[in-house]
Amino acid sequence: MPLILKVEKDPARSEAAIRQAARLIRNGTVVAFPTETFYGLAALATDQRAISKLFLLKRRAIQKSLSILLASLDELDNWIEDLTSDARHLAASFWPGPLTLVFAAGKKLPTNLTAGTGKIAVRISSHPVAQALVEAVGAPITATSANRSGSPSCRSSEEVLSQLGSELEAILDAGLTPGGKASTIADVTTRPPKILRIGAIAAQEVLSCWEQQA
Repeated sequence: MPLILKVEKDPARSEAAIRQAARLIRNGTVVAFPTETFYGLAALATDQRAISKLFLLKRRAIQKSLSILLASLDELDNWIEDLTSDARHLAASFWPGPLTLVFAAGKKLPTNLTAGTGKIAVRISSHPVAQALVEAVGAPITATSANRSGSPSCRSSEEVLSQLGSELEAILDAGLTPGGKASTIADVTTRPPKILRIGAIAAQEVLSCWEQQA
């Protein structure tokens, strides 16, 4: 059975559990954690072995890249190449929130994270526990859903356990998550951005924001 770390939505009341989860992640453990929609799987985004472990856990094809969470917009330049003013405007307008932006990946990110595409999908979560976890880790973490590839997303730790079981080492358990639509994904390596997935934010809203800056 994985280690269950109970947390409340207010990170200040769950500081010890979040710090413990962050230590586990920095040491190469994959930890399930709550987001504003479903539970996700956090591995240290700079740890090639931890990322490989996550792929095995999810039964995910290695040709599929993973997205990452950052703690703040100020960190973005550290992990991507060529941050344009248009892309920064989009990020500043919608983060934290359900918009994932795809950039040219920085050289510090391992190739198994990006599946050799040279691109990386990034966002900042609006869930306070997810945000506190990234801050406590002190580096980007993965943000893929906590489920077997092709299976339904999980809204509770019980659902995560039913899919991943004892292969998962730890869960930050915040009870039921809201569910709903996943994040909208926009590739900002092209001009205008290419909408790869329509989710919680309408495509026209993203493109209108881009045009205002352009």
